[in-house]
Amino acid sequence: MTPVQELLQNDVKLPSPPAIAVRILDVVRSEDFSFRELAKIIQTDPALTSRILRIANSAMYSLPNKVSNFETAISLLGGNTLKNIALSFIISQGFQGKRGDRFDFSRMWRRSVTAAVAAQLISEEIHFKADDTFITTLLQDIGIGAMYLCRRDDYLNVLDEKLVSGRPLTIVEREIFGFDHQEVGSELLKLWGMPETVYMPVRYHHDVDLAPIELRQLCHVIRASDRLSAVYYGSESVRNVRRSKELLENSFGLGEDRVIRLIDAVAQKSGELLSQFNMPSGKMKTYSQILESANEELIRLNLSSESLIVELKEARKRAELLAAELKVANSKLRDKAFKDDLTGLYNHRYFLEILDIELESTRRFGHLLSLLMFDVDNFKGVNDTYGHRAGDEVLKTLGQYLNRSSRASDTAARYGGDEFVVLLRGTAIEGARVRAEAIRSEISGLEIKVDGITVSVTVSIGIAFFDQKELGHKNNFINLVDKAMYESKRGGRNRVSISKDAG
Repeated sequence: MTPVQELLQNDVKLPSPPAIAVRILDVVRSEDFSFRELAKIIQTDPALTSRILRIANSAMYSLPNKVSNFETAISLLGGNTLKNIALSFIISQGFQGKRGDRFDFSRMWRRSVTAAVAAQLISEEIHFKADDTFITTLLQDIGIGAMYLCRRDDYLNVLDEKLVSGRPLTIVEREIFGFDHQEVGSELLKLWGMPETVYMPVRYHHDVDLAPIELRQLCHVIRASDRLSAVYYGSESVRNVRRSKELLENSFGLGEDRVIRLIDAVAQKSGELLSQFNMPSGKMKTYSQILESANEELIRLNLSSESLIVELKEARKRAELLAAELKVANSKLRDKAFKDDLTGLYNHRYFLEILDIELESTRRFGHLLSLLMFDVDNFKGVNDTYGHRAGDEVLKTLGQYLNRSSRASDTAARYGGDEFVVLLRGTAIEGARVRAEAIRSEISGLEIKVDGITVSVTVSIGIAFFDQKELGHKNNFINLVDKAMYESKRGGRNRVSISKDAG
């Protein structure tokens, strides 16, 4: 099982397609399905049927005559359009009910709907036809919502880091999770039974050059649609207009006039569609309104271009300082969630999450990875002889020792009770043995004072090296090092044992 699959199968309840969506997908996967059969399924949901009729009569499709019955809607829109509209309503509703403290699901879906409209308009402008363009673009960022729901604190860390550094979202996601929202969204849609024509473009919409050749044009459309939606949901509308022009010209050869028409059309057609998704459209400005607002602001402030630049630099500096302060504050909150109060080391939960990331990196790039596990010899005797306060002082001292002696690339954690682990990146088995012997020797020389009494302890250490050919899952890796640690116990304690299966 991949780390992405593990993420999607954790304890967090992700929305699943309702029964009607499953029935629709079952029908369209059949080689001999009929649009009449599809229509019968949709008509079992009166609210969905009503919405589709309203969409058919909206500016989105600009049909010559008003559609008054479902059969006419099918004949004018076509079966694939009907399928995409129905699935779009159903899937987006599953996430709309979710709430986040600093994560705005409503905004995510408003932007997704706007991007889907933009993708359809771009496709018409360049005479590109792909049956699933609308729904694929609508669902392009569904992985973001899933990542937040599964690992809330980590994803807030992603948003903080992106805000402070200005780096692309996917790069920050890979650093913190080991994968990005493209992979998560694609896997989630695949699990739901969506067709390959939907989940595969989602996998590559930010990495167009890595997509299979037959999908690249659609991925270019999705990427351009995301840029157009940023005009209305980003913080720098004029800058995003310029970037949209550049992208649409480079990708499709569209000139400035055609791009401006597209920007205006997106604003005009998104509002009506958003209302059908029960989402507030807000006041989406046309291109001319965006420029007019910018010019009015400059006139009102009576600023020269030079003073405006100074103002912008000062504002940006203030924003960067605030963002940095926010990152520090959030980092402190996350530390409380991921740190062990007694030892100051990372806790069991954090260790398992970072282990997933490191194992995925090792599988992808062939990095070396070793793991040490040790516990205190006769720890029960320490508690019985000197009291539990002395036992706590022993654990606290070991935590302090590991914190000051570990390399920046290592991860030391309290695994539970008197057990500790140290994850050694870029370290082969011989290097791990040297590190383990140093830990064993130095701990045995520590003098831990409690109420005037000096307590000395020793530890038994196990070592395992991750061989991806032999060890598929993290549990196998942990079991291996656990067995090696108990081999040290059986061998007389205060010693280091290497897993017999280690490299």
